[in-house]
Amino acid sequence: MPKNSKVTQREQSHEHVTESVADLLAHEEPLDYKNSSLNVGGAAAKKVPQIDAPENDGRPAWNSKLQYILAQVGFSVGLGNVWRFPYLCQKNGGGAYLVPYFILLLIIGIPLFFLELAVGQKIRRGSIGVWNYVCPRLGGIGMSSLMVCGFVGLYYNVIIGWSIFYFFQSFQYPLPWSDCPIRRNGTLAIVEPECDKSSATTYFWYRQTLNTTSTIAESGGLNVKMTLSLLVAWIIVCLAVIRGIASSGKVMYFSSLFPYVVLFCFLVRGLMLKGSVDGIAHMFTPKLEKMLEPQVWREAATQVFFALGLGFGGVIAFSSYNKIDNNCHFDAVLVSFINFFTSILATLVVFAVLGFKANIMNEKCVVENAEKILGYLNSNVLSHDLIPPHVNFSHLTTTDYAEMYGVIKTVKEGNFAQLGLEPCVLEDELNKAVQGTGLAFIAFTEAMTHFPASPFWSVMFFFMLINLGLGSMIGTMTGITTPVLDAYKVQKELFTVGCCIVAFLCGLLFVQRSGNYFVTMFDDYSAGLPLTVVVILENLSVAWIYGTKRFMQDLEDMLGFRPCIIYFYLWKYVSPLCLIVLISATVIEMAISPPGYNAWVQELAQERFQSYPPWALAMCFALIVVAMLPLPIVFIARHFNLMSDGSNKLSVSYRKTMMKDMSNLEEQDEARSILGAKPGDAASAPSRRPYLTPAGNKSFDPNSLSPSSCYGTGYQNAAITPFTFQP
Repeated sequence: MPKNSKVTQREQSHEHVTESVADLLAHEEPLDYKNSSLNVGGAAAKKVPQIDAPENDGRPAWNSKLQYILAQVGFSVGLGNVWRFPYLCQKNGGGAYLVPYFILLLIIGIPLFFLELAVGQKIRRGSIGVWNYVCPRLGGIGMSSLMVCGFVGLYYNVIIGWSIFYFFQSFQYPLPWSDCPIRRNGTLAIVEPECDKSSATTYFWYRQTLNTTSTIAESGGLNVKMTLSLLVAWIIVCLAVIRGIASSGKVMYFSSLFPYVVLFCFLVRGLMLKGSVDGIAHMFTPKLEKMLEPQVWREAATQVFFALGLGFGGVIAFSSYNKIDNNCHFDAVLVSFINFFTSILATLVVFAVLGFKANIMNEKCVVENAEKILGYLNSNVLSHDLIPPHVNFSHLTTTDYAEMYGVIKTVKEGNFAQLGLEPCVLEDELNKAVQGTGLAFIAFTEAMTHFPASPFWSVMFFFMLINLGLGSMIGTMTGITTPVLDAYKVQKELFTVGCCIVAFLCGLLFVQRSGNYFVTMFDDYSAGLPLTVVVILENLSVAWIYGTKRFMQDLEDMLGFRPCIIYFYLWKYVSPLCLIVLISATVIEMAISPPGYNAWVQELAQERFQSYPPWALAMCFALIVVAMLPLPIVFIARHFNLMSDGSNKLSVSYRKTMMKDMSNLEEQDEARSILGAKPGDAASAPSRRPYLTPAGNKSFDPNSLSPSSCYGTGYQNAAITPFTFQP
């Protein structure tokens, strides 16, 4: 820099550099200070472009918009859409449940999904870097997201491992879970008692697949088959994410699209099955009174929250590889509605299959009870006069049985219970709520045994589950690797392989014979409350600390248009209020409901609820505490300046842009000095001009760059105001 530069003169005279900036702004041919890169959004500025990260800064980028959308869809659309949403729909009023779900999707889901996409795309960092820059004191948000991603990834991949095991078992005819095994004792052949008391699919799941113990306290050692399946699952995940979005993006083309092919095939096949219409009609028959129950709204909010993957960091990580001017508002709306319609499609498929299964089970019930009635007739326990004359036992319909059952119940009212007859009502079968692993590995597998070409449909179904799980796992792993790779210089491939190896070793906890109980524990406690806290802090840090007006202005600069004003009120008031209510309801639910799990009791051949032992209960609450621990630690450490605010780990793009900006300022300063006839001519306005800040017209304060500033030096690359609340 030349020695006669005004910046150099100020440094030599120990005057504050701010005057040099003011001189630059006060030239008789002034720069458009409203468009200056130093202006971070004053009241007088109509358009305040920020310093944008260059596209050639060396950061990976998506090959196409389609690849990015498929990645976001693959992450948000997961196993929960197939086996959680249909269960909630059945439990909470059928079609009536769709109303609160859709309302909450509009007022919570889309706005918060849009917020995460926007901050990731603008700052071009992972979750840790993003929240360090927005508000360093709340930098623990990103670390908590990473912790939750780690916990969820550990048990989620176990479910993929289960699906892999069933996938390979499906290449048999008949399917191995179609019949109960026969135990031979010499010349005597008997059905396995545990299977006879339950069902063939239930027995195959609990005994031959998991070989589960009767309590969580009984480890039972490693299940070799599940250990190998878990190893295969982690190898697949590692290969999918080892080269970052270069490899995971290509995987998404298949893993995101294939499930839709299978769901449509299942829907067409399911509608051709006997009784499928009964299942769909049952699902869409609204029970409007359910909409008045607070529990329905709480569960709808929770499902919206987790269906979109909010708070995990995967959404932010994926969007950080976008171009700076990408229309993330369109992406948020598109992905949210794709997720919603996928849930509807999966629900149609599930209830079509469950309607078919309910009809099969109801016909089986009619046959078994008709045999009992014939026995009572032959032994003169019942009179033949009780049987309507048109009833034909060789072709007994459900209607005929219902009529016969009603007559017998009326006549034998006193000792009817001793007959042991069941009503065999189709509605009762349809009302049996099945969710989670029970739906995928018991109910669906049982229905598929009655399909023509059942191995083909079984292979397709479990291959679909593997792809759904893989899409979510790629997003979860990206939520772990991206923040770490942004913050530390480590080799991507080596770090990814190391994460997968450590995760596999930790995942051995879930492939013990008691491992499925730990899957339930982690599913209930490791994500729910911590993620809700993470998301509400994300919302508050942007809407109330950074400032909703300023964020809306940043969005206008980035997108080229101003988002609808409704987002202002949703981010500032509605979403935080809904999240606070959700947190309160979650805490109350946890306090009211006794902590426990459904254990498979071998002697009874059925599930029975058991409370967690003290050590397991401590483990449950430890999961919650560990996941949220970074929040207070980082806040306290940065409040007392015990920890760096992260500004020394700025992205390469930020450094390049800032250096370029400073170089331009110096060149402009030198040019004005040369063009001026004398030193005083270079500044025709007062030497100190008010610097336009987000809080109003104030003089530029260099102390606002201190680490205690809640914006630090990272967000938007120009956050230089002291800690202040902004509307």
